[in-house]
This record gives sequence, C-alpha cells and structure tokens, in this order.
Amino acid sequence: MLKLVNISKKLGEFTLQNISLQISAGDYFILLGPSGAGKSVLLEIIAGLEKCDSGEIVLAEEDISNHSIQDRSVGLVFQDLALFPHMTVKQNIAFAIKQNGLPHVEISKRVVELAERFAISHLLNRFPKTLSGGEQQRVALARTLAKKPRVLLLDEPLASLDVELKAEARKILRELNRSGQTIVHVTHDYEEAISLGNRIAVMHNGKIEQTGTPESVFSKPASSFVASLGGIRNFFQANLLPTNHGDIMLAKVNSEVAFHVLSQKIGYGYIMFPENSITISENPISSSAHNSFLGKVVDLFPQRFGIDVVIDVGVPVHATLTSDSVESLKIEQGKKIWISFKASSVTYIPCS
Repeated sequence: MLKLVNISKKLGEFTLQNISLQISAGDYFILLGPSGAGKSVLLEIIAGLEKCDSGEIVLAEEDISNHSIQDRSVGLVFQDLALFPHMTVKQNIAFAIKQNGLPHVEISKRVVELAERFAISHLLNRFPKTLSGGEQQRVALARTLAKKPRVLLLDEPLASLDVELKAEARKILRELNRSGQTIVHVTHDYEEAISLGNRIAVMHNGKIEQTGTPESVFSKPASSFVASLGGIRNFFQANLLPTNHGDIMLAKVNSEVAFHVLSQKIGYGYIMFPENSITISENPISSSAHNSFLGKVVDLFPQRFGIDVVIDVGVPVHATLTSDSVESLKIEQGKKIWISFKASSVTYIPCS
C-alpha cells in the first residue's frame, strides 16, 4: 500500500540513507529508534513537509513523491499536537474538511461522527488550553482523521502523557487500527513498539537496521544496537566452532572468551543469552551447566525488576539478581564471583 524506495535526504551533518520500506494496508507500522535516528524526518518526507533528495514514495500504486501535502491522502499528528489555540474543538476538527469545500451539513455530520468516536462530544465548544493532555490528543486524532487519510502518521504520540493516559491512548490507537486504519507510528520506546505494532523498522543514524514483526526482530536481533533496544545486554559477535560433544558448540567471542552453545550450526554470527539465566555463586557450582566462569563485579545498577550486576569474565556479562540475593552474597564492586549458565540458554544467530 505504502512503499518507500531508496529515500535519501541530507540535512546539515545528518543524512537519511537509502530507506526502503513496504507498509501493507491495515498495518500498525512502528519506526523505532533513539532521538536523532531520522524517524521524524522520514515521517515528514512521507507527509510532504520535507522533500527527499532522491527516491520514491508510492501510495496505493501511485507515485506521490512530488505531490503537495494536500494531495497525499496521509494525515500527520505532530508530537506537540499543533491544535489551533484560538479555535474551539469543533472548529479544529472542521478546519481540514472546510478546505475541501464540503457543504456545511456534511462538515457538521463528520465532526459529530468523529466527536462520538473519540468520546469528545462534550468538549466541542471548549478551547484546547482548557483540555487535559489525553483530551487534546483525541482532538488531534479526530482532526487528522476528518479527511479520511489512507495512512495516519503519528510522531511520538504518547511521549508527553503520564502512565494512566498512555494506557488509554494505546487502547484508542489499537481500536483505530483494528477498524482498518493504516498507521505509521514513530517512537523511541521499546515497550510502546511491541504493545502496538505488528511490524517494526528499527532506525539508527539515518539507516534501517532491521525490519520485521516485533517477535522476529527482538528474538533474532541483527545487531548489538537492535539487541540493546530490546533490553538484551548479553549479545556478542562470535565464531561458532564444533566440539567433540555432539550439538554443544564453542562460540569464540575473542582470544580469551568462548561460550558453549547448543546448536547444530557453525560459523560467524551472534550469540545472546538472558540475564535471568545466569546463576551467581561465591564458589564453583557442580551442575550440568557447560558455561562456568570466574569474574569480577565491575558495576551494579538498580532496575525495574531487580539489580543488574555486571561481571567481567573477559567480556562484560549482565546478570539480573534480586536485592536479597545481592545482599546475601555480599556482592559489591571488585568482588570475585562465579557465574554459570546452560548451553541451551544461549541463542545463536548466523550472519545472513
């Protein structure tokens, strides 16, 4: 439905480089990446606010690369919502369709329909500054959808909302997508991406790092950058070599460190293992775990679900422990401890 072909754009020191994407009708497509990745620039190029230096934008099999903003059949909701402060809610929603020269009766009917859909009928005579953040967002969505765009573009739509309002907004956006609306949503928030999107493109430094379903992208990240966005810290490039132990392979990370991996494949690729798969002890553990290392604690970080303990075993390995475990083991910076984990907990991703 929406196809981007080799889109490039230079803005000062920043360059958007050969972006190609295909977004199907009905997709909830997420552009995920940190600030400065080029997500909002790409959104503005799709909307027609910025002109690309090269490449094509095809919507419903029509090249719209040189179309005006008004002729693109896309609607953009800005991060700051950009509601007209001097207009009422009703006037804001009606503004876009008034430009089309529709009869007054048709405009009023459309405003009423959208107000009911977004539960803002009681706000029609209010001004934006008197509304809450969640109410303003619903007005912005109603105004943008008034023209019935084929594609709805959202630039960090949840960034300024508190936790409760975010949950409400996510529900609204899911329902909107389920009704058939194609959405392209820019965010830097991993949890937002996986809770809403059915397709994700991870952007970094003006390039697409990886595209796919949330499950495929974050279960098989193609780079350490993608892994870090998904909260995977134990992610290493490695060369997988055979051993004399059947399906247990040796993943050489560097000249000093190699991990045992349960795999039937060999060659260069990436390995990763979850922080909660690691057992920590003061002495070597007698167990079936093929991976056992003596390391030094180099840092500890409180996090949402426990404490992230970083152990240097020749590479930094992250383990998640409870506060009680950290206290009982007297774990502190500089302490020597043993870590162990099973070969089956290590995932190998071959280089494509």
